[in-house]
Amino acid sequence: MKQASTAALFALAMIAGIATSAVAGEARPVLVELYTSQGCSSCPPADALLAALTQRKDLIAMSLPITYWDMLGWKDTLASDANTKRQKAYAAAMGRGGVYTPQIIVDGVTDVVGSRVDKVEAAIKAAERAQKDGDGASAKNAVWSVGIDLSRTPQKLHVAITGAPAAAKGKSQATIWIFRLRSSATVHIGAGENKGRTMTYRNVVNDIQDVGHWNGRAISLDLPHAGPKVPPHDAVVVVVQQGGYGRVIGAAYLGHADYYDQ
Repeated sequence: MKQASTAALFALAMIAGIATSAVAGEARPVLVELYTSQGCSSCPPADALLAALTQRKDLIAMSLPITYWDMLGWKDTLASDANTKRQKAYAAAMGRGGVYTPQIIVDGVTDVVGSRVDKVEAAIKAAERAQKDGDGASAKNAVWSVGIDLSRTPQKLHVAITGAPAAAKGKSQATIWIFRLRSSATVHIGAGENKGRTMTYRNVVNDIQDVGHWNGRAISLDLPHAGPKVPPHDAVVVVVQQGGYGRVIGAAYLGHADYYDQ
């Protein structure tokens, strides 16, 4: 696959801001998911691009390492079956014949090769434009979004989701996902296609849970903190997604400055 140029990645990094959460009344960030593997020789440029995207205020960018390239001689130390299952569910929902790496999925509806900077940026801009044009619109197929407010106490994570706009009433069935992340993980790859490389991955998803369904009405959830079986993490992302693997209509991030395990 074509690799992103160093100059293009540098340009993206220079315009990057700081990732942030979305609350009711604010433009929500676009969700960017990178499906990657330590055993994929085409993935390092996409991993570098994802690292730059994690710094932008208009995005929530996550890395989801998958397991199916473990057969190439190196077992991905960050991969999970849950990430692989999610990518395959997207392929089914989008009518794709299979899965690949590096793949970026933007707002649950557009997939592009994850190392193609121009294609990724175009998909992000299209998602932002659709959100801007659609929010508050009365058109039958308008793109709309909901606000999510996240806060933490020593005992729980509080999630508050706003109600759907009037134009969306009656078509608001969605899944509420929680992703737990490691903001940074550095790995020395000892074998396989990337043997000898030391890679730093950003916003690595190591736990995914379906925590309920949203029917268009405002809702508040109090989620207990993860137990000892959940891998260490220092951030969470909550996503409201139509169906389960369709369009993202709400997303919020609570970073390591505000979230930590007791």
